[in-house]
Order: sequence, then structure tokens, then C-alpha cells
Amino acid sequence: MKSGDARQLKIQDVLSHRLLTCDVATPLRAAVSLMRERNVSSIFVIEHEQIVGIWTESDCVRIDFNQPNFADAPIQAYMASPVHAIHSEQSLSDATIKFHQLGIRHLLVTDSFNKPCGVISLSDIVRNQGLDHYLHFRPIEAHYERHITILNSCDSLAKVVDVMRMKKVTAVLVHDKASDEYGIITQRDIAYVILEPNWCKPCWDIASFPMLQVTPSDSLFDAYRLMTANAIRHLVVVEPHQRTVIGLLALKNVLTEIETAYCSELEKVLVQRDIALQKSEKNLYLANRIISASLDGIMITRSNGEIIQINPAFSALTGYQEYEVVGKKPSILSSGLHSKAYYDKMWQELAEKGVWQGEICNRKKNGEIYVEWLTIIEINEPYSDDVLYAAIFSDITERKNNEEKIVRLAYFDELTGLPNRRLFNDRLAMALASAHRDKLKLAVMFIDLDRFKEVNDTLGHSAGDQLLVQVSERIKRILAEGDTLARLGGDEFVVLLTDIKSIEQVVHFADEILAALSKPFDIAGIAVGATASLGAAIYPEDGLDSETLLKHADVAMYRSKEVGRNSFQLYKASMNARSLERLSMLSRFQHALEHDEFELYFQPLECLTSGRIMSVEALVRWRDPALGMISPAQFIPLAEELGLIVKLDCWVINKACEQLSIWRAAGHDIRRLAVNVSAQHLSHGNLPQTVALALERYQIDGRYLEIELTESSFVTNLHEAKITLKKLKALGVSIALDDFGTGYSALSYLTKLPIDILKIDASFIAKIPDEYGNSEIVSAIVAMAKALNLHVVAEGVEKTEQRQFLQKLGCHTSQGYLFCKPLAGQEWLRFYNAVKVTS
Repeated sequence: MKSGDARQLKIQDVLSHRLLTCDVATPLRAAVSLMRERNVSSIFVIEHEQIVGIWTESDCVRIDFNQPNFADAPIQAYMASPVHAIHSEQSLSDATIKFHQLGIRHLLVTDSFNKPCGVISLSDIVRNQGLDHYLHFRPIEAHYERHITILNSCDSLAKVVDVMRMKKVTAVLVHDKASDEYGIITQRDIAYVILEPNWCKPCWDIASFPMLQVTPSDSLFDAYRLMTANAIRHLVVVEPHQRTVIGLLALKNVLTEIETAYCSELEKVLVQRDIALQKSEKNLYLANRIISASLDGIMITRSNGEIIQINPAFSALTGYQEYEVVGKKPSILSSGLHSKAYYDKMWQELAEKGVWQGEICNRKKNGEIYVEWLTIIEINEPYSDDVLYAAIFSDITERKNNEEKIVRLAYFDELTGLPNRRLFNDRLAMALASAHRDKLKLAVMFIDLDRFKEVNDTLGHSAGDQLLVQVSERIKRILAEGDTLARLGGDEFVVLLTDIKSIEQVVHFADEILAALSKPFDIAGIAVGATASLGAAIYPEDGLDSETLLKHADVAMYRSKEVGRNSFQLYKASMNARSLERLSMLSRFQHALEHDEFELYFQPLECLTSGRIMSVEALVRWRDPALGMISPAQFIPLAEELGLIVKLDCWVINKACEQLSIWRAAGHDIRRLAVNVSAQHLSHGNLPQTVALALERYQIDGRYLEIELTESSFVTNLHEAKITLKKLKALGVSIALDDFGTGYSALSYLTKLPIDILKIDASFIAKIPDEYGNSEIVSAIVAMAKALNLHVVAEGVEKTEQRQFLQKLGCHTSQGYLFCKPLAGQEWLRFYNAVKVTS
């Protein structure tokens, strides 16, 4: 590692995690034993789970060894306090400065939670400075200890300690005359003697020998490598030829030289940093001058969004002064017009690219909304992980208003504000491309006001303009999202209908327009009637491109005028036939309600235990004098679409109660008559009141009437449905859940609503008992219903094996052609009497 790289190291990169600790009451002998076991030179002392002191090998020479039992005294008596600490994220330079200031060689290291996580020594730092190359050029001659103390091998350990204390040395040499060998005793050796104190024994007993030798001409690098390889801290320095001892080289001498070199390198770096700081201050001065003079607003924030600086242009543009925004968040400028997703996308792009540009709406201090062109730049601070953001903006509101005005003049009708021909053609082209890609239908519909010229000639052009505006407003109100209404010119409008599912959808929209325009318009206090002729062309049947569709829609519109105006025509005759059929059905349906053309059929339900008739379901049929019998599959959806289903429900409920009254007067014991009710009746009509009036009119007890509803009745508003059903229950009426399993099938309905009867849909019954999956579903439904104390009815039972399977499950009742198909009044009574006799 180069010295330049070493300066980037942090304490966490070189610290030792071998953090040895003991309690304040631990005897000195036990603490030293732990140090010897772990082979460390220091131990930290803990009291109440907090580090309060430190004891190192160098502290041993300060002990009074003449005191009896000193080794058994608590380490608290000998520790150094307080313990100095440093954070693991700080640099080695910070640690070096602290070592020099405090005159110590060990620091406790703490983590981001301020908890101890290791220890670092001055030796750890200098070993990691990467200055080994420097030692190659430094001979030992100038760095070893010449004035060394050499004791006799027979001197006592007590004398060794006294000499080390008096001369403040970390080691002494010992000479054994008998072997002519030199040994060494260090502070660590003295510390370990504490474990078995005998200060009278000869010092040679604990000396380390033989010692490795170097000469003054050897390099410090050679000496450092020799010590490292042999895990020792001292070398004897001898004359090159005579081999006589002339001094002692300690590891600390080598480290001191490294430390000196490191400090020299650090000093050079600091000088360079001062020069760079001066240059940076100059650049900062220039930058601040430029920021202050800028006509664009500038705001600088921290990474957490806190505003730390603005320029005068910021105040001029927003109205906020510096003291009002510094320390606040940029959200004080928020207009509230942008969603969270907008800002999330902005920050995502800023994180990926380091810059974001775009238009954004903000709010001035006075509350005025303005549009700004904003540039946000991410600034990474040198020598830090902090990030700043510079926001540079200019007010472009006036420019945007001018652009919008130009666009409006180019693409929108000035009178009505609707898209003009150019914009409509653009949208039609895009819609055609989308329809072609996704294989969808769309429709183009021309709308031309009838006799508009008469309004202009009679009331004036101003009144004509008002009429056009009001017509456009009425049509816009019934326009679906994604569709387009445009004014082509004069009294001619055109509509683009996208995502068409059926021709009936176009016809229905045309009906709505004709109905909306049928009401008079108030023009300057005068009621003015206005009708329109409509024509439509369908993609892809009537054309594959814009020009063809517009032409064919125009042809269809003129055909409407030819047949008498105030009408709608499709381009293809076959489509017109369907439209006429539907319109005919609409008028016939209303006539049928008024002239009693509907009648009730009755289908009995069989008890699967006794074979008796459990109840009867009333089914409505329409017998048209001209068209004959019309299937409910045709007129029920039509009634729901036209909003006439509630009227039909009321007719059925009253007719059913009337029939019940007749049966009971004739002595027919019909236990319960069921009536199907539309979901629309539950949400829009006053169903409990309708039932109550019918029961009262025909003097029928509510327990003889059953109301059947499908699961879709509860989806829109479960709370309101619950209230309505409770009112029905209060009348004594039974509630049945029809077609169970085909709708939303939320099981919560069964527990939250006052339901008495569960009717399993015929689609499940049709596949039992042959199909495993359906059989299991039916079994589960029956078991669940019985557990909830609900009466179970199986619909669509047509085969004997189906009936037998249901009997085994314990299903209560079946309904279907196997027992009886729906029958008209007299046929039903004959069947009822026949079953009554046989049972």
C-alpha cells in the first residue's frame, strides 16, 4: 500500500477486535492471566457494564512489589482512567493526532451505536502506513539505544524492577558469565511474574535468550522483518567484527521512525490541503457571486431536503425571503397539483442520472400557482458521503399560457371549446391504430341540428351561438371517458366512440343524445326546441380509414334527415334493422306494462325427503299479440337497460300476491310463493314498501312470500342491502340467495345478511354426479349451508341420478324439469292437485 492510499484508511480497517475485559473487582493476578492466555498487551476494566479503566503491560513497573498480596488486589487499584475512545468511522490521521495529544498508545474503538467494538494501538497505525520502503534507506546506527543497562544473571527480579522504574525503560539486558550469553527481560516478562511472584530469584530465570543480533549498518527494514518473523520486540546490536554488544534496538525505535515518516507525509498532505482550501475558497467566492447575480432562482438543499441556501432571484420569483425558507423543506412551494407518483419518478431519474429537468407547477408565497422550468443537480461533496441538491428554475407561466393559447386556436373550436376538425382527425387516426392493433371496434357519429338556420334567422346569430354551446354541454354530459366530441363547423358535430362492444352500445348512445336534445333550451329567456339527425359508421365493418368512416357516417346522417329528422341511422341497412327492432321492442315493452300483456308461470319445488311440493316460484312471461311469446332472456336485460325493471318487479310482486290470495280463498295450501327481484330494485326502488303495500292490498301474511335476489344485489352497498333485507324480514318475508356460485360468492354475505334460503346454480347441478370437481363443490355448498342453518335448494335438476346424489347429501329441496317445468295457471293447478292426491 502506498502512503497516499494509507491516508484514506479508517480505524475500522485496522482495529483489533480482540477486546479483552474484566470486572473492576478482578484480582490483578487473574487479569494478567487473561492477558497471557489471549496474548494481548492491554485489558479494559468494566463496572456496571461500562468500561471505566485500562491496564497495560507498561503499568506493571508502577506497582509496589514490596506490598504484601499486591497480586490479589483488585485491578481497579492499578488501572488508568478515564479510557479514551475514538469512533470506528474516523480516519487513522484522527487517531494519530489523539495519540500525540494524550501521550497514550491505546484507544478504545466504538461503533455507530457508541458501543465498544475493538481496540487500536499506535503500533497498529504505523504498521499500516505502508512506509516499509522508507525503512530500506534508514540504517540501524542512528536509532538503537546505546546507553543500555546490563544486569548480572544472578541479580534478583526486584532489582530488575527497580532499574526499569528508575531509568524508565521497557527492557534490560542480562549477561550470564558462565555461558557468555545475553538475555532480555521486558515489561511483559515482569507482568507475567505477577502470576507467581518471587522477587528474590535470579533474573536469569525469566530472561529470554539467546538474542538475535544485528549490526549498526543493517537497515531498519531488515531489523523490522527479523522481529516480525520471530514475533519479538528487541534485537541486540553488536560490532560487525568483534561481535561485542554495543546497544539494544527495540521495536518501538522502528515504529518511532515509521511514525516520524508518517507525520512528515501527513504534514505535506496538510500543506497541500491548505493550498487546495485557499483555491476552493476563491472558487466558492466566484460561485456565490454567480449565484447571487443569476436571474434564475437557485435553491440548495441537503439530502434530507433541508434548504441551506437561496439566491435573490429565488425571493423575487417566489416571494419568500431567505429567513423564511432556510431550514425548511421545498414542500412549502408545493402546488398540490402533482401526485406522489410524479415526484417518485423525478427522484428515480435523479438517482439514476444525477440530474432531472422538466416542467413543474409550484405555489408562490401569495398563493399564486405558476409553472417553472426546473433543473435539479445532484452534488456529491468531496471527502464526504453527504449529497447536496441544487435546484435552478425560471418562471415560464407566461410562455406556457401563450403556447396553450396558440394550441387552443389551432386545435379547439373558439365558441364551444370543443376539439376542431384538425384535432378530431388526429384522435381518430390514433384510435384507428389502437383498434387495429387490439382488434377492437369504434364508431364515428355525425350530429347535425335540424332547422338550425331558422333559429339564426329568427333570434339572431348570438342566440344561435348560445344554442350551439348548450347543445355541446348536453352531449358532453353523456359522453364516456376516452370518447371525443368535436365541432366541425356551423351546426355540425361529430363524436368518436372507442372500445365498442356491440352495435347496441352505439344505438343506446344515440338514444341518449336524442333524449337529451328533446328538452327545450333556454335562450335569453325564450324556450327554443332543437332536434338533431344522427348517423354513424362502425370500424371495421363500414370502413378501415378515417376518410371512409367520416364519409359513411355523413351518408347515414343525411339518411336520418330523409326519413324525417330527429332520428338515428346506421350506415348499413342490416344494422338499422336491428336498431328499429330494438326501438320497436322499447315501445312495445312500455305498452305491455300498461296493457297487462305479462303473465306468471309457476314452477314447483320438490321436497327431497317427502316428495311433496315445498314451495312455488313465480316466473314472468311476455305474450305479445303481434310477436307472440317473447323470451325473458330478451326482455329482462332490455328492461334493466331502459330502467323499467323496477316497474316490472312491482307488477310481478302484486300479481303474485293476488294469485296467493286467490289460491288461499280456494283452499289450495301453497306454503310459499317465490318472486325474483332485480338488483336495481334493491338499490334504487323502495322494495320493502312495494312488498308491504302488496301484502296489505291482498291480505296476505308475509310468511307466504319469498323474495329471491342474486349476489350482485349486494355488491354496490352491503350496508344498505342489509337494512333493506331487515325491513323485508320484519314483514315476515323469506329471503333467498339465487344462482349461488355464479356471482361474487362472498361467503360473508351468508353471515352478515338475513338470508333464509340458498339456491345452488343449475350450472353446478348439470355436471353432477359425473364430474368430480362440481360434485365436490355442490357437496361443500350443501354442508356449509346446513352448518349455517340455511335451507338448500338445488336448481336445474333434470336427471334421476342428480336427484339421488342430492338426497345422499341431505339437500332439502330440488327445482327443475325432472319434477316439473314452469306451467301456466290452469296447468299448474292440475299438476298441484295431482301431486296432492298422490302424496
